[in-house]
Amino acid sequence: MKNEVIVDEKKMRKKRNRKRFWLVILVIFVISLPGYYCGLTVKRYEVQDARIQGSVRIALITDLHSCKYGKNQEKLLRAIEEQKPDVILLGGDIIDDHLPTGPAEVFLEGISGKYPIYYVTGNHECWSGKENYQASMAIIEKYEIKRLAGDCEVLNVNGTEFVLGGIDDPYAAMVESMIWSKELSDVMEGADEKASGAYTVLLSHRPESFEAYVNKGVDLALAGHAHGGQWRIPFLINGMFAPDQGLFPKYAGGRYEKDGTTMIVSRGLARESTILPRFCNPPELVIIDLVGAK
Repeated sequence: MKNEVIVDEKKMRKKRNRKRFWLVILVIFVISLPGYYCGLTVKRYEVQDARIQGSVRIALITDLHSCKYGKNQEKLLRAIEEQKPDVILLGGDIIDDHLPTGPAEVFLEGISGKYPIYYVTGNHECWSGKENYQASMAIIEKYEIKRLAGDCEVLNVNGTEFVLGGIDDPYAAMVESMIWSKELSDVMEGADEKASGAYTVLLSHRPESFEAYVNKGVDLALAGHAHGGQWRIPFLINGMFAPDQGLFPKYAGGRYEKDGTTMIVSRGLARESTILPRFCNPPELVIIDLVGAK
């Protein structure tokens, strides 16, 4: 009889432990649910420099990967319109190498003709193969979007003159004759020839090349590619994994400074194209305000 009581107590204990275990799992799940929020957010930065005479608002859009933001991309297009940018910069991977190009083209059509727009390639456009790559470049050209590939332009916006340059993703060498380091040098040499001493903005897909931008004397580099490290733990880990940086990437997303060079890395807009869901890392439209030094 005593043995039976002991067996019953053990069974009850196991049952209670199982209930506690699943209760803990449920609590963790409920607590973590907000972290999986994937609605569009707007992230703002202000960059000051004495050479900025007026103010320039840049919308940086990266890593759309042909993902959808409402019917006819209305959520993304409305968010951009509300921010009233002076210039839109497309930092690569707007078109995906696996998902249909339709959503990306709808987006490009939606911004075409409304703003000065500049674009650089990302790795996924290059990975799509030469034929699809050429088709993607034809879409960019169709909507009169200026592609920067080792070249630069002098822009005058709201009384501020600055140089905007752009470089291809290194994987562009798979489908075009290019050398990444030469494109970077060409941009900076062109900037010096066209407007020596002017503020320089470099559009690139790759944040892991920050040291190269610093060494070339870039004032402001804008990049994407890292997808915010996919998973984040706010205030502890800025990102868990990023392509070409691996675990705990140094440049997952945010603002970085070194030796007079500022780099802003967008966490991008990729959602349904990613294998793992984003966690504490919502997609973002990045807005950068260039203003005079205060």
